[in-house]
Amino acid sequence: MDHSFRITKGLSLLFLLSLSRVVCVSIRYSFPEEKKSGSLVANVLKDLKLGLGELSARRAQLVSKSHKQYFQLDTHSGNVFVNEKIDREALCGEMEPCLLLSEILLQNPLKIYNIEIEIKDVNDNSPEFSKNEFELAIPEQVPASTRFPLESAQDADLGENSVQNYTLSPNGNFQLEIRSSRGRKKYLDLVLKKMLDREKEAHVGLTLTAVDGGVPQRTGTVQIKINVLDNNDNFPEFTQSEYIIGLKENSPRDSLVLKVEARDLDFGSNAQITYSFHQVPEKISRLFYLHQTTGEITVLGPIDYEKETSFDMDIKATDGGGLSGHCKVLVEIEDENDNAPEISVRTITSPLAEDSPLDTLVVLFSVTDRDSGDNGRTSCSVEMNSPFLLRTTVNNYYQLVIQSPLDREKVPEYNITITATDQGSPRLTTRRTITVLISDINDNSPEFEKSKYEMQVWENNIPGLLMGSVCAVDLDVEQNAKVTYSLVPGNATGAPAASYVSINSEMGNLYVLRSLDYEQIKEFQVRVRASDGGSPPLSSEVVVRVVILDENDNAPFFLYPLQNSTSPFNELVPKSVESGYLVAKVVAVDGDSGQNSWLSYELLKATDPGLFSIGAQNGEVKTRRPLTERDTNKQRLIILVRDNGHPPQTSTATLNILPVDGFSDPYLNIASISHEAGEEDGSLTMYLVICLAAVSFVFLICIIVFVVIKMYKKESSFITALPQFPPALPEIPETGVDSQSGSLSRTYQYDVCLTGGSLSSDFRFLRPLIPVFSMGDPNISQNNRISSISQEAPDQPEGQKQREQVCK
Repeated sequence: MDHSFRITKGLSLLFLLSLSRVVCVSIRYSFPEEKKSGSLVANVLKDLKLGLGELSARRAQLVSKSHKQYFQLDTHSGNVFVNEKIDREALCGEMEPCLLLSEILLQNPLKIYNIEIEIKDVNDNSPEFSKNEFELAIPEQVPASTRFPLESAQDADLGENSVQNYTLSPNGNFQLEIRSSRGRKKYLDLVLKKMLDREKEAHVGLTLTAVDGGVPQRTGTVQIKINVLDNNDNFPEFTQSEYIIGLKENSPRDSLVLKVEARDLDFGSNAQITYSFHQVPEKISRLFYLHQTTGEITVLGPIDYEKETSFDMDIKATDGGGLSGHCKVLVEIEDENDNAPEISVRTITSPLAEDSPLDTLVVLFSVTDRDSGDNGRTSCSVEMNSPFLLRTTVNNYYQLVIQSPLDREKVPEYNITITATDQGSPRLTTRRTITVLISDINDNSPEFEKSKYEMQVWENNIPGLLMGSVCAVDLDVEQNAKVTYSLVPGNATGAPAASYVSINSEMGNLYVLRSLDYEQIKEFQVRVRASDGGSPPLSSEVVVRVVILDENDNAPFFLYPLQNSTSPFNELVPKSVESGYLVAKVVAVDGDSGQNSWLSYELLKATDPGLFSIGAQNGEVKTRRPLTERDTNKQRLIILVRDNGHPPQTSTATLNILPVDGFSDPYLNIASISHEAGEEDGSLTMYLVICLAAVSFVFLICIIVFVVIKMYKKESSFITALPQFPPALPEIPETGVDSQSGSLSRTYQYDVCLTGGSLSSDFRFLRPLIPVFSMGDPNISQNNRISSISQEAPDQPEGQKQREQVCK
């Protein structure tokens, strides 16, 4: 059964060692006490199988398991030296062997060597007795062979250096006998060889010498003074020859340990017993108190299991006649859980880079408990909400390693609380908080505050004007968070972006470099790049849309009547028109936009201000009353157009209105003059010329067909005039404005003057010039018949297209 248990225990230990990646090796040295500081103990390189300089490269540490650092390690040579003088007796007392435990920690990879240094005893202490003189009271007539126990000498040395023998000065009554206990402790008995006779010798003096086995040999002596007493033939006797009692450590002062009892068959003073310690070390006298009359042993000083696990004492009972009896008392100290676990940090990595790989060692520490048994067994844990994992190694060492990726931007530092708990009752716990700082790496690109920026600038701006700014934030710190701005190379509306704007590399301010014209460019886009100062740098980009705002910097321009010719612009108006007749429609445009292009018309000056009016919004020139014979044959109107800008801009145009009776040659010549002036400046594209020619052709065909049909139906009638025009459609307002045709009316004729080499056109709005007659009216005169006329202007330049006049 015992053999199987050992095999199982060995396999378990092997399994635990295989789970850990940390190897532990034990090395033992011996070294004599009392050596000076700096004395060489040993060289560990050979035993560790390491090369010269490897200890320094692997950051070797010599860690003492005691409270003092008795040795120091030279990491360059591998020598272990004495750090301070060692006294084995003060360090271990009677403990054998006296071991100082240390550990050599090697990193990369982690390896732990247990170093056991045995402190060898040297003969530096002489045997000592507790007193310089012992007194014995021995009644006369005590039979021979009676034994009288003597106190042994104490020697702080051990082994051969401790007390090896005792000698007694020569005498005729006593001899010395030495007995050894199971624990090799020597007990002395003074044996009476022949009975004493007080009348012959009342006092006997002896010298007891204790000799150790050291080299050189040391001795200690004590004088024994024997007083011969009168006859007392009964000795006190204890009820038990040996007492064994358990006592808990940390028992309070005056706690009862044991009560011993002795009896004497004598009477009177010879039966009065007193108790005392016999042959006990001084430390027992400091820790325990023996009541001399009751025999009660109580606690006097602090009892610490970690210092002493048991106490062996001899109790003497003496009667009134001087006779004494002895007993042994063994006090076994029971361990209490009075020592909390101790956490010793050996290695800590801080600051820790946030890109450190998993399983990187962060903290190496050990946990010890000075108690024994379950009171000294410990367990260790760390908080669960951290990215670190606790691993157990050998010799109560623990590693704290990285188990999940770190992110400094989320958590810049960790306060790791290590909790160590023993298995005692009640359990004691020790907590230690370790701060691990996380160092930054460049793992975050700058992020703009907006996904897209829009900035506005007025046209005709001053070059170098600040438009706005962009801002990007980098979650990193220091140099990794220093953001610089730049323009991404590219084109904006056909030109390089750098020719339009510039950017402040530190502040992100955007400046416009040139004066912009809304009529040429209404908006453009540039891309801004934000780069951090990391290595390698990270960057991000954002689109900045620059919108140009319109200013009222363009005056209105007349399309009709066009004012770039040297001749005046004439309009023919029948003298028979009524009030509200549409004479012409003035058309103007503005190169600006928005309210800057909203136009309004007004009649600035007229030959007869009461004869004509103009629509403020549509530019329609109408008669305010019928024409009379007293009105002049030429009416001159100056029309002003104003935009809605601030301040507003205006333009003027001159329109000549000629009242006529019909299409006789004098009036046509006037129209030709006007036509020649218009041909010099007017212009239309080829497509508009073709369209108008097609419309005129279709209209002429319709008139011819209409005349033929009428002549076929009424042979007796001769059609001398063109057919009557139908009235305006019901959905068209009386003002003649068609909502689907802009500002031109469907119910009025227009005269188009076209030239092939000009960029503008002239539009003339006329009222119907053809009188309307009934188809069968016999009073129709041949002179009143009017037809559509196309007349070619004289001296027309080569390559210029013929003007077409369309009458609807």
